[in-house]
Amino acid sequence: MNEKKNYHFENFDVSLDTERRSRERHSVDKTTPKKEMPKLQLPKIQAPQMKKPNIPVKTLVIAVVALLLVVLMVFGLVSCASSGDKKNKKDNEQNAMSVEEMILENAKISAAQYDYEKAIADVKGLEKYATDTELQSLVSSWEQAMSTLVEFPHEQITHIFFHSLVYEPELAFDPENGNQADGYNLVMTTVDEFNAIIQSMYDKGYVMVSMHDICTFDEQGNRVDHKIMLPPDKKAFVLSQDDLNYYHVQDGDGIATKLIIDENGKVVNEYKKLDGSVSYGDFDVVPLIDRFVEKHPDFSYKGHKGILALTGYNGVLGYRTDSVYADINDPNLDPDQIEFLENNPNFNYEQERAEAKKVADKMKEDGWEFASHTWGHMTVPASDMDRVQSDTEKWKAYVESIVGKTDVLIFPNGSDLAGTENYDSSIERFNYLVSEGFHMYCPVDSTPYWQQKGDNYFRMSRRNLDGYRMYHNPERCEDLFNVSEVLDKKRPLPVPTMEEVYG
Repeated sequence: MNEKKNYHFENFDVSLDTERRSRERHSVDKTTPKKEMPKLQLPKIQAPQMKKPNIPVKTLVIAVVALLLVVLMVFGLVSCASSGDKKNKKDNEQNAMSVEEMILENAKISAAQYDYEKAIADVKGLEKYATDTELQSLVSSWEQAMSTLVEFPHEQITHIFFHSLVYEPELAFDPENGNQADGYNLVMTTVDEFNAIIQSMYDKGYVMVSMHDICTFDEQGNRVDHKIMLPPDKKAFVLSQDDLNYYHVQDGDGIATKLIIDENGKVVNEYKKLDGSVSYGDFDVVPLIDRFVEKHPDFSYKGHKGILALTGYNGVLGYRTDSVYADINDPNLDPDQIEFLENNPNFNYEQERAEAKKVADKMKEDGWEFASHTWGHMTVPASDMDRVQSDTEKWKAYVESIVGKTDVLIFPNGSDLAGTENYDSSIERFNYLVSEGFHMYCPVDSTPYWQQKGDNYFRMSRRNLDGYRMYHNPERCEDLFNVSEVLDKKRPLPVPTMEEVYG
């Protein structure tokens, strides 16, 4: 089973919570009914009989008029069909223009995100580029901007991280929650604080990059370094979030409960209120960053966003995807999981996994990456090898199968496989994890940046920007923001220490 989190000084992870209820959607049949061609009501005209050659003039007039009407109706139908063909042709031309406009708009975003090579290639690929002087001038300006980029030093890239954000501080910090409220105060950040931090970092010239912009690993596991090219006044940083699972134990504590795709195709949060009503919006790191980058595309390097660390024992992204949820009689279910299944008798396990994968795929499309946080929030160096192996197998079976493969392991509980010395083959757990495809490792450290590169691994420490760090070490945040301008007025002060809360 999963470890119970104890908010130890080095433990900046909190079991987050959510109850599982899928958002129901009612589809509306928007099929356009087929238009039937109007039926021609042809008047019956009897041929004059030989025995009655004297036809009244009135009858002849009626017959001629009727015949003319028929001719006019047929001509009108042919004309309408021709007009429709012309309209369809015009619509197709407009659609073709829209595609080109879309390519141009996306190219402008790529250029804003310092991916000038892609932007230039996309615009030069447009059919009208050869004769459009405005497009040629745009490409020239991008080529000039690209020539001014400089390589940003890897060793100066800072890595910050958060847990799920507190949306309603009055619930999370409610004194009646006792130890839990103090835990939130220590290791959580509120939505208002997060927004202020991100705005400050943007104003200071920070640009969000991926760890894989720093280096990747080839099929043999060898490290391959990459250049990060930015304007001289910009600074690279990495963003990550721990425990993006929305654990059961956080139910009703002012934290979002799930990630969904809304009717506009955007990833947003589900938030369950105490009165039972449900809201959808931007209440946590992922949608808040998505909206910020939509407004400020230059905050993201080549469209890359953050790394999301996931456990698996309560499922992922607010979806109950672990194997125990498939059977209410599973002996490994804990009381929270049993209560959830009892409250959701129509729960469909396979559908739940399919919905979670759909959201994860959309997030990856939007520039997010995923990392292992171990299946059971396990302290890796303190666990025996049998448990490390079984936990890794569970993560791959029930988390990787939804979010895809990753080579990043973000250690729970602030742990690490070694001190500042290099990883080497004498570390049994390291050998095993590398064999399972993990080459990037992230412990916790309050210093601005600390990295270590090996032939087959990369270590990068992370800074916790939470209540503890902001209140007790505000000077360690000064390169990013001014704590006095960020700290939420709804946060109870003083923020206690780990020792005061947990002894």
